[in-house]
Amino acid sequence: MTTLTAAELPALARGAAVLGTGGGGDPHIGRLLAEQALRVHGAVEIVSVDDLPDDACVLPVAMMGAPTVMVEKLPSADQIAIAVQTLAKYVGKTPTHIACIEAGGVNSTVPVIAAAQLGLPLVDGDGMGRAFPELQMVLPTLSGIEATPMSIVDEKGNRGVFDTISNQWAERLARSATVDMGCSAIVSLYAMTGAEARESFVPGTLSQCVALGQAIDDARRSLADPVAAVVDRLGGRLLHVGKVVDVQRRTTTGFARGDATVDGLDESLGRLLVLRFQNEHLVAEIDGAAVATTPDLIIVLDSESGEPITTEALRYGHRVSVLAAPADERWHSPAGIDLVGPRYFGYDLDPIRALEVV
Repeated sequence: MTTLTAAELPALARGAAVLGTGGGGDPHIGRLLAEQALRVHGAVEIVSVDDLPDDACVLPVAMMGAPTVMVEKLPSADQIAIAVQTLAKYVGKTPTHIACIEAGGVNSTVPVIAAAQLGLPLVDGDGMGRAFPELQMVLPTLSGIEATPMSIVDEKGNRGVFDTISNQWAERLARSATVDMGCSAIVSLYAMTGAEARESFVPGTLSQCVALGQAIDDARRSLADPVAAVVDRLGGRLLHVGKVVDVQRRTTTGFARGDATVDGLDESLGRLLVLRFQNEHLVAEIDGAAVATTPDLIIVLDSESGEPITTEALRYGHRVSVLAAPADERWHSPAGIDLVGPRYFGYDLDPIRALEVV
């Protein structure tokens, strides 16, 4: 892609929700906000990671908080651009590019809004290749890039800047502020140069999102299997097909936490799958045994339409297909596993790769 228009947004939002592994916010809400911004300000220029100048000033922007809250508590029209402007003013630099820090439903479209409002190009890449629940959980952390200074802005106009001693402290302090701001806020963080973005970003994420969204749509139009189209596109595998029979979900400490149970149908008949999530799906278990874990992607799709289903949208009766797909290989380094592996989230498990036969 070289430009992003409103015509690509449905595919972008759908594909971002696939990569978001249940988290990253509601894709429909993000799409509507981005469509409005593009109607007012025009198309956004897309720049590949490889084409970034070494001295570019890249400012990622995202929504932080519990996806369950984001569904009802939308950002104000100017909140997103204000977060970028607040950080730029604090660091004393003029931003040259906007970027996504994670691939997720709303967090792949929030940067589109900022880029449109500010008239800046948007980087075709992100800091994860998927979504994770805590702000230190990005590949730039593994590259030694600091999350702060970071700005945080709520819909009322309150704004602040954190400058912390570590990325983990940035998460801790910003999470507390986000809870006080109503469990959702806009943040701009991980200010970096073009050279740093080339080293630490997953390239081509926005293009991948659009391709995924289009693959689902194309499969439906041709009466093919949209779930199989996603499996093929991501090089993943189908774990389970069934009906959601129970969802236990709660919003605590700024996260949507819980689990969902899927009773097997068709080829999965007689098996029971349980998904464990904290904003994103982190562990998938079949009949009590883990079959896929973070850092690889665990994705829930509507079995018929192929539409991705976020953790806040999972409901009793949903007919779903659960997939696993490989994450960026850097997440499987020892430092990556320490940052986002199952044990970090409290599961007494070694990582199980998406393509591992259990």
